[in-house]
Amino acid sequence: MHPVILNLTDISYGYPGGPSVLDHLNFQLHIGDRIGLVAPNGSGKTTLFHIIMGLLKPMSGTVEVFGTARKTEADFVDVRRRIGLLFQDADDQLFSPTVLEDVAFGPLNLGKTREEAVEVAKRTLDFLGLAGFEERITYKLSGGEKRLVSLATVLAMEPEVLLLDEPSTGLDNGTKDALIHVLNSLELTFVLISHEFGFLSQTARHIYTMKSGRIRFDQELPIHTHKHAHLMGRQPHRHV
Repeated sequence: MHPVILNLTDISYGYPGGPSVLDHLNFQLHIGDRIGLVAPNGSGKTTLFHIIMGLLKPMSGTVEVFGTARKTEADFVDVRRRIGLLFQDADDQLFSPTVLEDVAFGPLNLGKTREEAVEVAKRTLDFLGLAGFEERITYKLSGGEKRLVSLATVLAMEPEVLLLDEPSTGLDNGTKDALIHVLNSLELTFVLISHEFGFLSQTARHIYTMKSGRIRFDQELPIHTHKHAHLMGRQPHRHV
């Protein structure tokens, strides 16, 4: 068994005036894990990520990251340096006028010089197939472009772990294939939220679901293809 990065024990959380979202949830993440998480909207997936990053405080339970219990805001400073969170909404991640400024912001915040930060930003953009985007105006990007630039801002921080909340949203098939290649080429531990089974089957080693505020580890979802026949099989059609 590889060393534990994250250990959540009996985590419970509910939003004010609403029902419980997480109910005595337990979860461990080990070095080298690549976990896909699929569940209906409102099941607590994004809430789980925000608790790991210290953006939300659980009502009960313990959050242990990199072998240390995390309780206060100060406890999570180190966590946010070492774990990269891709938000569900790209507009929550991008705030600078240009792409280069946005991607270089993280490295600058980690203490790199302006020249070093720009070099990291350009290298990251090139890695994601976004070379030439440096001077693009952020708010004028398409939804898919914003998604990839958001990922660039995370990767430029050179994290040890990724928490990716719906990274394939808004991407066309070609860009999605490129993202799959990127994720498979990274030597990083990650947890990936997605509703797309095809995407998960090509990126995650294990796929779990959530129900009643808990992760169902013993219900790994077998992703499979199947062959079938029907009368109009030669006609163009689609399955939902």
